[in-house]
Amino acid sequence: MKALSKPTLSAWVANQLYWRDRQAFDRLLAAGNQFRTAQAAQLAGKSTDLRAPLDARREALSDLTKRAAEVLRESGHPASPETMRRIMTTLEALATYGGQTEAAPAGRLTSDIDPPGFEVLAALVPHGGTSARQGGAPPRVIPFSQPKTQTAARRGGSTEEKAWRRDVERRQKQAAAQKALLDAERDLKEARRAAEEARAAMKKAAANAKEMERAKAALDTRLEKASAEAEAARQEARRVASHAEEAAQAVDDAERAVASARETLEDTERR
Repeated sequence: MKALSKPTLSAWVANQLYWRDRQAFDRLLAAGNQFRTAQAAQLAGKSTDLRAPLDARREALSDLTKRAAEVLRESGHPASPETMRRIMTTLEALATYGGQTEAAPAGRLTSDIDPPGFEVLAALVPHGGTSARQGGAPPRVIPFSQPKTQTAARRGGSTEEKAWRRDVERRQKQAAAQKALLDAERDLKEARRAAEEARAAMKKAAANAKEMERAKAALDTRLEKASAEAEAARQEARRVASHAEEAAQAVDDAERAVASARETLEDTERR
């Protein structure tokens, strides 16, 4: 049994969307079918407004694009603009083919899908309820009945095709903007976390500084008290020293007085 090929990252994401977000995926396919039906009516010469089905397809594709970015982020892959562009192109192709037999097997893609050319797109448009593959015949390309439409196709496509191409380009830009938004939100989250950590560190530093100020104030008070006590001790030492000097002087005076009295006594006795 031949092993299945490993899908590209963008194809893998499209498969994940099919299995994980089936309702959103089905909305895209339904919007694609509605758009093809409106195109069929317009090509048949009926007055049909393509804006409503085109807006529905655009909203469904935008929703799936956001979900695709989430799938990439959850799987650890970057939602680069190129990857998002390939995913959008594949989703656009699936919406264009819808449930036709030409459609690639949704949920089992192995590679990216390009949207069909305008001639193929015309063949996919339902006409008169007849199957494009009825009786095994090749798909019939619906002819353009108006010369202006033929000229427009030769010059690069009809008004609807140009609008479709502009819509694809707009969604590619939207995917890039979505990626930039995701990156900016991630950077904002990291900046907020860093700011919160900085605020916590600042509070801790402020509390530590306040505690050091209190300790310094206590030391200053103790130092002032010790300085006052030292000054009092110095004054007391000077007073005691002065008193000691006075006492020593009194001793000297007393000794001289005793010596003088002794001499007087001796002189008296000799006479």
